[in-house]
Amino acid sequence: MLRPRKKYTVYDLRQLKGKRVLTHIHVKSPQEGAAAEEAGIDLMSCSFDSPESQARLPGLVAAAPNSFLSCATPHGMASSEEAIRIGFRALEIGASSVYCSASPFIIEAMAREGIPVVGHLGLVPRHVTWTGYRAIGRTVAEARDLYRRMKELESAGAYAAELEVVPHNLATFLTSKTSMLLMSLGSGTGCDTQFLFSCDILGDYDERIPRHAKAYRDFAAENRRLQQERLAAFREYIADVHEGRFPERSHLVEMESKLLDEVVRGIGDDPS
Repeated sequence: MLRPRKKYTVYDLRQLKGKRVLTHIHVKSPQEGAAAEEAGIDLMSCSFDSPESQARLPGLVAAAPNSFLSCATPHGMASSEEAIRIGFRALEIGASSVYCSASPFIIEAMAREGIPVVGHLGLVPRHVTWTGYRAIGRTVAEARDLYRRMKELESAGAYAAELEVVPHNLATFLTSKTSMLLMSLGSGTGCDTQFLFSCDILGDYDERIPRHAKAYRDFAAENRRLQQERLAAFREYIADVHEGRFPERSHLVEMESKLLDEVVRGIGDDPS
């Protein structure tokens, strides 16, 4: 069976570099994927780093069949061979590319096999023990190191890189110095895509929203309201059962009285 043609290919995205900024969301569920596609989001990403997220991918692909979807590979892949197997598995299910925060060595192995790979620059949460949680690139030494790392990813064959919490003017400069698409997560307006997580956009948690993000809804409050509604509904059900209000006659199926009488008489005559 032929799959629907995606709105974008990697080739299409490369043609758009420098022409307009693409919208980019990390989604967690088929419902979010369907909403993002219907809303007109350009690019999506999702997790592919656990058995649960890998099992969820087919549903996401089915919910947003025309969308470009990049999957995040597991942290700590032990070899190039493992990375290649995981990359192809994601593509076979319907992903458009894979995200990988591993070394250029691993990324190059996947890229050599034709797997479209997104690298990561700046603040990399998986490597935060080396940097702390802070903006990366505010000194001359760090800015030069970012440029060097960017060129390593480019040489390895990555078609794009997430650029997380980098000074916006440095990010704009770096974007102009690479053929890769740079995806801004808290790195300003001068990159090729603007990237946010759905949980930030939806306000779907109780912690303080990150400085680089913006909440457009308050799903945390809505989820608290729904939990209270669940609690109230369950309590009302318990009370109805205890006090004989449920089930009502409208909830029941009834046998014709004369037929039931026939059954009762027949059973009454049974010597067993």
